Amino acid sequence: MKVQTLEVSLGDRSYPIHIGKGLLTQADLILPHLKRKQVAIVSNTTVAPLYMETLVNTLTQAGVSVIQIILPDGEAYKNSETLNTIYDALLKAHCERNTTLIALGGGVIGDLTGYAAATFLRGVPFIQIPTTLLSQVDSSVGGKTGINHPLGKNMIGAFYQPKLVLADISTLTTLPQREYSAGVAEVIKYGLIRDADFFDWLETNMHLLMALDDQVVAYAIYRSCQNKAEVVVADEHEAGERALLNLGHTFGHAIENAMGYGVWLHGEAVAAGTMLAADLSHRLGWLSTQEIARMDALFKLAKLPLNAPKLSVERYLYLMQLDKKVAEGQIRLVLQQAIGKAVMTADYDKTMLNQTLQAIA
Repeated sequence: MKVQTLEVSLGDRSYPIHIGKGLLTQADLILPHLKRKQVAIVSNTTVAPLYMETLVNTLTQAGVSVIQIILPDGEAYKNSETLNTIYDALLKAHCERNTTLIALGGGVIGDLTGYAAATFLRGVPFIQIPTTLLSQVDSSVGGKTGINHPLGKNMIGAFYQPKLVLADISTLTTLPQREYSAGVAEVIKYGLIRDADFFDWLETNMHLLMALDDQVVAYAIYRSCQNKAEVVVADEHEAGERALLNLGHTFGHAIENAMGYGVWLHGEAVAAGTMLAADLSHRLGWLSTQEIARMDALFKLAKLPLNAPKLSVERYLYLMQLDKKVAEGQIRLVLQQAIGKAVMTADYDKTMLNQTLQAIA
C-alpha cells in the first residue's frame, strides 16, 4: 500500500500526516523530524508489548538513542499523577530541549505525551504515532493536549502541535472491536458537521470499514484527517469553527464524568451524545425525522450505543456546565441544521434541552 501524506499547514509549525501500512519500520519518515538522535517513547502496558520493540529497533538501527516510558492503560490514568511519571523519567534520563517525545498509543497517551512535551523545559518537540482509530482520525491531529481533572474532562492542557503524525493502519488489527467502533464515531462526526458527501460514502462503505478493508480504512482516515486539518488551519485555538468538532462532546463528556472515566469509551459517549444533540436539533425544527433515522442506522452499523445512560436532568445540566465551551454561564452546544452542517450556539430553547434530557432521565 502506498503511503498517503497530507499537510497541516500552520506556517513554520506545519507538519505532515503519513497514512499507510508498516510505517513503524520506516525510519526515513521519522528521522527528518528529530533535532537530535535521542527520543523518549511514551506508551502504555497494552500497546508497548505489541509495538514498542518494533519502533525501538527501527530507531536504534538508525543510530537513535531511545528511552522507554510505559504507563498504565486507561482514561482513568489521564491525570497529573501520571503526567509526573513522565516528567520523572525525563529528568532521571537527563533529557534536553532537543529530545523528542514520541507518543505511541491511543488518545490518552497522545494527550499526556503532548502536554508533557508542551511543558517539560517549557517545550520540547514531539511526534504522534497513534495506534487506535480514534486517535488516528482525531486526537493526534491539531495540537490539543491535556489531562483530566476530577471535576471535568480535558480541563487542563495546552495547544501544542506535533512535528509529525504517523498513522500506521497495521496497528488497528490488534484493536478490540469496542475500541475500533469508538473510533468510527469520530469518523462519522466529520460527515455530520461539514462533509455530507463523506457521510453518504460512509453509508455505502460502513460494512467494509467495519471489516477493516485496507483501502476503505485508509480512505476514511485520510478524509477525516483532511477535514480535521482544514478546521485546525482555519481556527487553531478553537475561537470559532473548530468548536464544531465537539459535536456530541458536551453531552458525551458529561456521560464519561458521571459514569467514571473509562467506563464508557470516549467514542461511545460521543455517539450517544451526538444522538442527544440530534434529538434537540429535531425539536428545534432543524433536523428531519429521516435524517435522524439515517444517523441512527449508521451508528448501529458501527456497533455504537445510541441511548445515553439514565441520569437526572439536574445531574446532566450540572456536568454539562463543566464543559470548556461554557461562556458567561451559558451552555453552548454544537447542534445540527442538517447532515453536513453544524452550528455552535447558546441561543436555543432551554425548555427543549430539558425535554431532550427528560426523555432519557
